[in-house]
Amino acid sequence: MTIQIVPLGAGQDVGRSCIFVTINGKNIMFDCGMHMGYNDARRFPDFSYISKMGRFTEIIDAVVISHFHLDHCGALPYFTEMCGYDGPIYMTHPTKAICPILLEDYRKITVERKGETNFFTSAMIKACMKKVIPINLHQTIHIDDELEIKAYYAGHVLGAAMIYAKVGNESLVYTGDYNMTPDRHLGSAWIDKLRPDVLITESTYGTTIRDSKRSRERDFLKKVHGCVAAGGKVVIPVFALGRAQELCILIESYWERLDLKVPVYFSAGLTQRANHYYELFINWTNQKVKSTFVERNMFDFKHLQPWDKAYLDHPGPMVIFASPGMLNLGMSLEIFKRLAPDPKNMVIMPGYCAAGTIGAKVLQGHKVIDVDRFTQVQVNLQVRNLSFSAHADAKGIMQLLRHCEPRNVVLVHGEKGSMEYLKSKIIKELNIPCTNPENGETIDIETSQAIEARISTALLKSCLERDAITRNEEGETMGPRTGIPLKGMLRFRYNDEWNKRPQVELISESKFKTDHSL
Repeated sequence: MTIQIVPLGAGQDVGRSCIFVTINGKNIMFDCGMHMGYNDARRFPDFSYISKMGRFTEIIDAVVISHFHLDHCGALPYFTEMCGYDGPIYMTHPTKAICPILLEDYRKITVERKGETNFFTSAMIKACMKKVIPINLHQTIHIDDELEIKAYYAGHVLGAAMIYAKVGNESLVYTGDYNMTPDRHLGSAWIDKLRPDVLITESTYGTTIRDSKRSRERDFLKKVHGCVAAGGKVVIPVFALGRAQELCILIESYWERLDLKVPVYFSAGLTQRANHYYELFINWTNQKVKSTFVERNMFDFKHLQPWDKAYLDHPGPMVIFASPGMLNLGMSLEIFKRLAPDPKNMVIMPGYCAAGTIGAKVLQGHKVIDVDRFTQVQVNLQVRNLSFSAHADAKGIMQLLRHCEPRNVVLVHGEKGSMEYLKSKIIKELNIPCTNPENGETIDIETSQAIEARISTALLKSCLERDAITRNEEGETMGPRTGIPLKGMLRFRYNDEWNKRPQVELISESKFKTDHSL
C-alpha cells in the first residue's frame, strides 16, 4: 500500500501551508493558507494540481484546518467560493470562531487599503464558514465509512490542533504548527503514542535549540525598559492573537511590579475581541490561567491602552504592540515607517519572518528598504530579534518523533537549509526514513500491510507460563517484557469475497491436529 503526499504550499518554504494527501484511496487537504511574502497569484496554493477542471468537491474527501493563522487558513474562502470546493471542512471550535475575524481583517487591508479587486468578499467569508464542521479534542470523527480523523492539543495558539487520520490500516499525523514547551497562557502539545505510517511535521526552527524561556523573557524586558528609559519608542510587530497575549501578559506583570508610567498601546482593534475569545475558550489555556481565572482574569490588561495614530506625534517614550507581525502591511508597517529613521527607537521582532516580507529585510540588516514603488524607508532604529515564536525547536520536534514513533517522517513549513539539517539528524539519531519535498513534488511512501491474528486465551496463558519458567531457570529478574515467544500454528481462512482480508488464527499444534483429523 502507498500513501501519496504533495505539498501545494509550505514545501521547503514557510507560508501558504497546504498539504494534499492520498491515503488508501481517500484524498485529504491539510490546511489552505496564504503566503505573506507575495501580493500576486503566488499568495495562494496552486490548486490546479488537484484538478485543472475545478472538480475539487468530487476529488477531495475532506479539508482540515489546523489553526487560525492566515498562512494556514488565508486561502480558504478563495478555494471554496471562487474555486468552487463545496465539501466538508473541519477545524476546532476556537479556530472556527477566530478564523472569520482574521480573514475579514486581511480582506480589508488587501482590498480597501491596497485596492486589489480579484479577491474574496465579506459575503464569501461568511458563506465559507457556514461549510465548517467544528470538532473537539480527542473526538473521533467518521467522515465516511472508512476515513476517520482525531484532533490533539498542539499548543502554539488558541485552538491549534494536530490531526490524526486513519483509513483502514493506514494512518498519518499532520502536526500543523505546534509547541512542545508550555508558556504563560497555553500548555504544551500532547498526542498519543500512535505509531502512524507517516508523520508530517513543521520544521520552522529545525536548526534552533532555544535558551530557557526565563532568560528570553528577562532579555526582552531589559531591552524594552532600556529603550524607553532613554526616551525611545518601541514597536513590537505581532499578530493579534497568540504571541500578542503572551507578551502582553509579560509586559503587564513587569509594569505592575515596577510601577512604570510609560504608556503601552495595542494597535489592533481585534484585541478586545481576541481577549474575549480567550475568556470564552478558557479550557484551551494552561492550568495556571484556568485556576486563577475566577479571581483574576489574566487577559484583563490594566496597563494597555487602545492605540490611536495621533499618538505617534506625541513626544516621549512609549511601547506599541502593532499588528500584523512580519511588518508586511497594516498598522505595524505604518508605525515602523515613522519610527525607523530615529536611532533612539527600537523594533523587536518576536517571531519568524517569511522571506520577502519587510520584517525579513529588517532582520537581514538592510539600511534602506523599498516598501513599495513610491516609498523608501531609511532604517536607523535599533533592531532586535528575540524568539518568542510558539513553534517547536529542533529539540521539541525530536521529542515529538521519539514519543509518536512514526514509520516515516515528512518535513514541511521550513526553509530548505534547516530541513536538510533536521532530516539528517532524524535519519541518524532515530533511524526513521525522512523526506522534505518541495512545492508540487509528489512523494510515495510504501506502507506495510498488517494482518490481525487471533489467539485463544488458553494458548496465550500457556505461552506466558512457559516463558516465566524459562526466565526463572535462566536466572533472569522478573519484570516487563517487550515480547514473548509464541509457539503454535498459523491458520488462514479466506472468505468467499476476494477483496476481504484473510482471517488468521494462532492455535496450538494439538488443536490443529484435532480440527483437521491428523
